[in-house]
Amino acid sequence: MIPKSDVQEAADIIVSVTDMLLGTSKQQVGRAGSDLRAACGDMAVNAKKYIIYNQIAPKLAYCFDQARIAGATFDNFNRIQETLVAEAPISVVAVLMTQSCVCFSLQQMSLVLAATIFTSRDDVESVQAEVNTAFDQAEEVAADEMAQAAYQTLVTLHAAVMFHLYQTAKPLPQMLDFQFAAIRPTLIQSYRLYADASRADELRDENKVVHPAFAPRVGRALSF
Repeated sequence: MIPKSDVQEAADIIVSVTDMLLGTSKQQVGRAGSDLRAACGDMAVNAKKYIIYNQIAPKLAYCFDQARIAGATFDNFNRIQETLVAEAPISVVAVLMTQSCVCFSLQQMSLVLAATIFTSRDDVESVQAEVNTAFDQAEEVAADEMAQAAYQTLVTLHAAVMFHLYQTAKPLPQMLDFQFAAIRPTLIQSYRLYADASRADELRDENKVVHPAFAPRVGRALSF
């Protein structure tokens, strides 16, 4: 029998996680938002029972799935796992719940990335750095807790995600720095860089130009 105090600690963690999942949804109406609220509400009410009867894992996984379906982003799940990694649970069951939620967060981050269409190698490299940081932290915690199964799962998923990002980045063009002698309109910059003035909007968006007639001298552009 699990001590009541241990169940309570673990349930508090679960309720906190469901609150964070609810906060990720930008979709306030519709089936996806409704399903997320129903799943998280059920978890908040019945967390203790699900822990005691060992029914918590599939219920919790469903909550994470519904959050992604309802619009949760890579950054949303990354913030959740960062919050959980910073926790210091005491009881064994609370530690297991925390590690499980970290794994679910990283799983959802991976699924979001798998469905993301990247157009810039710089974007992929930026995401790679975030993925490495997230997985390294979780792997270190799992290793410290001697949670072998969780550690092996994290290492395997980490490798798969990095390989996917590597394959995604290979065909993408690189970003290059440019510098003109004077401030010019984006139309002129586009023509000077690509011999094609139609790419002015691309330069404006990439460099967050306030007014297209006065683009900064220094900026970033695709290599072709």
